Amino acid sequence: MQMKKHILGLVTMSVAICLTSCGEKKEKTDIIARKHIVVRAKETRMMGNHSESRKVQWIGNSYTVDTDLKADKSLPIVSDGEQKYYDNRATVKILRKDGSVFFNRTFSKADFINQIDASYKDGALLGVVYDKCDGNNLYFAASVGSPDKSSDEYVPLVVKISRFGEVSIKKDATLDTQSEMTSNNTAEEEEGV
Repeated sequence: MQMKKHILGLVTMSVAICLTSCGEKKEKTDIIARKHIVVRAKETRMMGNHSESRKVQWIGNSYTVDTDLKADKSLPIVSDGEQKYYDNRATVKILRKDGSVFFNRTFSKADFINQIDASYKDGALLGVVYDKCDGNNLYFAASVGSPDKSSDEYVPLVVKISRFGEVSIKKDATLDTQSEMTSNNTAEEEEGV
């Protein structure tokens, strides 16, 4: 009987060992790690360089008017809210018929800052281009605004250069005046005035 008890004890112990070893959880060797997402900073963009040369007749003589717009990395960076851009400088050069320089000046946004609203002070100089000559003055259209090419947010400005090389800058009110005149004319027509 002792032997039966001893065999029964061994069988019980074997069953317990089997149950214990079968019940153990296998250790997983899988390592789960999150993939690092590299956020790349968007590169600062240039808005595009532009040069133009025109021959004009002004105060009885022939002149060449050159305008040149270039990004300038030394100026403070401007932004459209998402993308950063280099601001621009615009050079206006007026040459006499013999090639001598009558006028040569480089403009930056700082030259226009007193003529623009606070909302555009973080914008960029978008351009200065020849418009017309009228009497003793040459007129150039300039603009400061959002550097995003698809945006139409800008302040139109007029740069006037006199026959003595004096420069004056003001907001271009022509567009506003025309739209006001159009709306006034339309209102008058509707009223039958």
